[in-house]
Amino acid sequence: MPEFNYIGKVFSEFKTIENMPIQGAGISKGNGYIEMFEPYIDGLKDLEGFSHCYIIFHLHKVKGATLHVKPFLDNNLRGVFATRSPKRPNAIGLSIVKIDSVQNNRVILNEIDILDGTPILDIKPYITQFDEITSEKDGWYESGMNPKNILSDERFK
Repeated sequence: MPEFNYIGKVFSEFKTIENMPIQGAGISKGNGYIEMFEPYIDGLKDLEGFSHCYIIFHLHKVKGATLHVKPFLDNNLRGVFATRSPKRPNAIGLSIVKIDSVQNNRVILNEIDILDGTPILDIKPYITQFDEITSEKDGWYESGMNPKNILSDERFK
């Protein structure tokens, strides 16, 4: 089994799972920061040169997993791997957030959608040349609801 170390922790305005934005960059208006743990602070060098980054984190408040879920943006059951549901076989979350600044051991973030106290597994820069892909099809979401109007609820506790 692989072993992972937490590299930091999120501090955000979102204290409960309910009523959080369901996506980060471009949708959330939330602010917060990652406080890096001592052994990993030097890894923040040069991160401030990027406007956005991926945050990979442990969905530490989600209990259990399921292979079929009703996503926030749909009323039908979908396969978990065709959704961004947190009730996954491995409780790992991924978010794109906006970097405001890097100050000592803190990465100050905007457009965050991560619960306060969430343990961080990794940070990776968002690089337009690699990451900006025009989708050819968006599956069930093509008829989905507007993510800017939907907040999280209790369905994934």
